[in-house]
Amino acid sequence: MVYKNIKYTLSGFLMLIASVSFAQEIVVHDPVVFKQKDTYYLFCTGNGISVFSSKDLKKWNKEPQVFAEKPIWADGVAADFKNHIWAPDISFHNNTYYLYYSVSAFAKNTSAIGVATNTTLDPKDKNYKWVDQGIVIQSQPNRDMWNAIDPNLVFDENNTPWLSFGSFWEGLKLVKLNPDLKSIAQPQEWYTIAKRKRTFELADSDPGDGALEAPFIFKKNGYYYQFLSWDLCCRGEKSTYKVVVGRSKNVTGPYLDKEGKQLDQGGGSLVVQGDENYFGVGHNSAYTFDGKDYMFYHAYEKKTKGTPRLVIREMQWDADLWPVLK
Repeated sequence: MVYKNIKYTLSGFLMLIASVSFAQEIVVHDPVVFKQKDTYYLFCTGNGISVFSSKDLKKWNKEPQVFAEKPIWADGVAADFKNHIWAPDISFHNNTYYLYYSVSAFAKNTSAIGVATNTTLDPKDKNYKWVDQGIVIQSQPNRDMWNAIDPNLVFDENNTPWLSFGSFWEGLKLVKLNPDLKSIAQPQEWYTIAKRKRTFELADSDPGDGALEAPFIFKKNGYYYQFLSWDLCCRGEKSTYKVVVGRSKNVTGPYLDKEGKQLDQGGGSLVVQGDENYFGVGHNSAYTFDGKDYMFYHAYEKKTKGTPRLVIREMQWDADLWPVLK
């Protein structure tokens, strides 16, 4: 939910080869992926959380949605919720899959992040069953200057779990979780990991004009890389979404861009933006599969007047260990 275009600058740097880039015909928002055995499972925004599977990252098959019925607590967070669930995040820990997801109303922080668990991602497995574990974190208008959507789970070097999340308001947040991955650790430990300037005069209930959301933290090269999305999503031909990045030696930050500017002070180095094929691209995830690093994101396709498509690109690293897409 993004409201304002911004200008950005890029310094020159040495690019290495990035060899794989392919768009998909499936309609996708906010893709995340996990590989179980020889099959990739993709989860994305949709009715009950949409799911696709693939053997080769090219041909995708539709699988059953995660929630046939909306979570029982959803209406209490966003009135008359229609089971259109946003921005899932998939992880595997202690032989269990954890699927975080967002319940919200557009442009409001009447929001909550829930989590569901399963022992397998294969719908044909006899043990396949998603069990909702309820709310992990919730935001409320006029109480919280943050928005509980767009979750991403990361473990630090001590195997401590942290949940990053957020959209607009006073920026993106990071909070420590309990080992059960279902609740906030006590005493609570919070950090602002990215932020853009917000007009002071705006009401607290207004999302504001600091257009950023969807953090995704990827461990590589001795760093935590925080990817996030700037500008307008979800507007078809008017989408101006783009992905930027910063990095830190510590999961809690501060995250710095290539120029040394902190992400929580408006920093961010461009990774990918719209081009001759797409109006805007964003809400990415990043993974290592079979020795290669990949970035997944959705892109508003020009030839179909703004249809959101899945794009997969191989991600490599320049001489200064910054991510490169070609």
